Amino acid sequence: MTSPIKRRFGLLGRNINYSFSKGYFTEKFEKEKLEGHTYENFDISTIESFLEVIKKNHHLIGMNVTIPYKESVMPFLDKLSKKATKIGAVNTIKFTKKGKLKGYNTDYYGFKKSLKPLLESHHKKALILGTGGASKGVAFALEELGINYTFVSRQSNETVLGYNQITDVVFDEYQIVINSTPVGTSPNTDAFPEIPYEFFTKNHIAYDLIYNPAETQFLKKAKQQGAKTKNGMDMLIFQAEKAWEIWNK
Repeated sequence: MTSPIKRRFGLLGRNINYSFSKGYFTEKFEKEKLEGHTYENFDISTIESFLEVIKKNHHLIGMNVTIPYKESVMPFLDKLSKKATKIGAVNTIKFTKKGKLKGYNTDYYGFKKSLKPLLESHHKKALILGTGGASKGVAFALEELGINYTFVSRQSNETVLGYNQITDVVFDEYQIVINSTPVGTSPNTDAFPEIPYEFFTKNHIAYDLIYNPAETQFLKKAKQQGAKTKNGMDMLIFQAEKAWEIWNK
């Protein structure tokens, strides 16, 4: 007999039918025989629908948050963890016993844990492609690892490099290149960030937050030049387990 008490979890995002989280947690609940646990996708076209989702869905314990709502969900929350405040992005929400919503960021944790084993002494500086919510967790993790970073965007300014400013000299200086944009995600698997891939070397790490496909064009092109490559699958697993820990505290 299944447990009548539902412990509900879900993913908040837009166009998320491809989502890793639903499959991951559904399988986890089955494997660990967690009866009465469900995980569903809350696919909303604007962040304003978030409150409606909460009203309609009872027994919610926790949510993951994905593109494009990691920043825009923050004003709807009652409280933020210290790290989520510093990072300026939320990817995990806990529904407290008092009915309050608390935001956390486990992206930075997942990224840090998955990047660490690849690092060697010469990996001192990183380029982060993209400036969205995901890039903020990456930047925070790099800070904790003592790695300097520079953001890359279509619009350059004093602190952000433009894609057209990346040269062989820049590649010499930055030995880690991280794609935190959605460019190259399934179904648009032929797309890739516009950078000069010929300057990758065996001393570089190319890290893509994308996990579907497992090898993006970004990773393929970097690998052809001898770079170490890593996709976002481990990061996702680590951040999901960290979220699970937070929900069950």
